[in-house]
Amino acid sequence: MNKDSDTPQFLRVMDSVFNFLSRICLIIAGVALVVMTLMFAWLVFGRYVLNATPTWVEQVSHLLLMVIAFLGAAVGVQQDTHLSVVLFRDAVPSVIRSVFVFVTDVLMAGFGAFMFWYGLELTQFKWKMLIPLIQVSEGFRSLPLTICGALVFLFSTGHLIRLLLRLDQRSNRLD
Repeated sequence: MNKDSDTPQFLRVMDSVFNFLSRICLIIAGVALVVMTLMFAWLVFGRYVLNATPTWVEQVSHLLLMVIAFLGAAVGVQQDTHLSVVLFRDAVPSVIRSVFVFVTDVLMAGFGAFMFWYGLELTQFKWKMLIPLIQVSEGFRSLPLTICGALVFLFSTGHLIRLLLRLDQRSNRLD
């Protein structure tokens, strides 16, 4: 494994920024999960104890689920733990694995760019519509998709930069 002194300064800065973004995503997703859990506890309490079901819980939980799923997926790409990214790659010999690592990162960067571009279009299209019961913009439903796309593109591009500079350890991980 490369020492920090062997790693170019711009890569150390990039890694720091990406790790910071990853931590922020995990914190936001974690808070969203806790809030969603508390909301469902309130839903059960309201329905069975107060006999007054809070109808807004379902709509807010859909928003929170989008945040949890998409931010978690972006972090999985950055930390190289997303199952769909590594399953087949880690099952092959190291020579083929190097090719798979490169192809995976290129495909993930392209997919992230696609998610960002079309997520942005969807968010803009839906921004003036309101979600029933909670009266917030429908665009908030697709905003996590857009953010995830941007992050997946950035994180995958970072992996590609490391790979092209021969500072990426993923292709040799299982040897």
